[in-house]
Amino acid sequence: MRLVHLDLKGAAPRVSYLEQVFPLLSQLGANGVLIEYEDMFPFKGELEILRSPYAYSEEDIERIQQLAEQHKLEVVPLVQTFGHVEFILKHEKYQHLREVERFPNSFNPHVPDTLALLKSILSQVIEKHRHSTWIHIGADEVFHLGEGMDSKNWMSHNKGDVGTIYLKHIKEVLGFLTAQYWGLRVLMWDDMLRKISVGALRGEGTGTALAAPGPGSTAALALCPPWQASCPVPAGAHALPWVVRPPMPSQCPHSRAGTVQRSWLSPPHRYDHYSVLCELLPVSIPSLAICLQTLVNGGFTEEAKRKVLGVLGLESVQLEQSICEGRGVFPGVEIYHMVEQVNGHLKESILKALEEESAIKGWFSPYHRKRQFGNPRNMESFGSKVLKLHEDWESFVRDLRAQLERIYFPDTVKEWMEENVNPYLDQLRDLVRDYR
Repeated sequence: MRLVHLDLKGAAPRVSYLEQVFPLLSQLGANGVLIEYEDMFPFKGELEILRSPYAYSEEDIERIQQLAEQHKLEVVPLVQTFGHVEFILKHEKYQHLREVERFPNSFNPHVPDTLALLKSILSQVIEKHRHSTWIHIGADEVFHLGEGMDSKNWMSHNKGDVGTIYLKHIKEVLGFLTAQYWGLRVLMWDDMLRKISVGALRGEGTGTALAAPGPGSTAALALCPPWQASCPVPAGAHALPWVVRPPMPSQCPHSRAGTVQRSWLSPPHRYDHYSVLCELLPVSIPSLAICLQTLVNGGFTEEAKRKVLGVLGLESVQLEQSICEGRGVFPGVEIYHMVEQVNGHLKESILKALEEESAIKGWFSPYHRKRQFGNPRNMESFGSKVLKLHEDWESFVRDLRAQLERIYFPDTVKEWMEENVNPYLDQLRDLVRDYR
């Protein structure tokens, strides 16, 4: 399986954009999509509080699966069941389920309401993915596990440790899935498992082994880490998987070999529910294409390079310089080039105009602007240049906003502009306002 992880905790694309992206993913060698909905899922009933104002509708979820089937992509829903649950625990209604009261990162596994809530969440997601044969339960980066009073008391009374707490909770989640959904196969991240001894993983002395016997049992397939390109990469840069082959049995003796192509460029968009946006999906498509073709070919071979350039309509790609040349024909390529302009020229051109223009520094300083006085002779020497720069960037930003609105919901467009454009353009806007 070569799964592209669609992490929708930020900058979730409209379904109309996925209609363009899914055939591209298939063409580049993916055969599945791992979809981490978070608050983009249309939760109902008591869970409705978890929905984003822009959450997909039930019809959208069905359309996504139709698109995936049409392009031979298996859909694997991902529901976080331990850590990375800020979108749940940020709500006052669920604050009592936090491992540590101050932090919304991780569940307290000792409170019965935690498992009850997870059962409801899993049930709603699985019910809308009846054709999926896999479910991913996340379970990575369970920050602060063992630091809450309930965990400390449990470890004291049961002679256990953080590892046993972790395994106990995961086994309860697996037990529910086993009993409720016969034959459904489970994936999980392995970073927490790596900290636990082999004996504990086998359940020696604890009865917390992850794989239970029986024809209807559900065993978790833990995905080992060497090939996860899960490091932050500058805008427009290209990331290759650290290792482009599945881990050897000696690396993960208790899991079947599996590879998930996972890059923070494709597209997490946000490290957690509270962080700023990362790269946008259209900008990350060349990187994603390179990663997928690297997996397909066992390395970024000449054949892989030809395929990437042909499919994306590019002339060349320079990995070391993180450069793609050519106009490109992939979905969202306009945004790709416009973000290049923002990253490469917006800040530089504005700061150059404001800081290197002697007439501004000498005759239109913050002191002059605050008191609204200046010599027209000196102001006119820089006025036309500044007004032209302002007009050009405002026109560019209008076009960029229009392109972003075709792909993203209003909250994403607003956030991206405020984080990447406004810190610089607002300085120019303020100067032009004072000049006028």
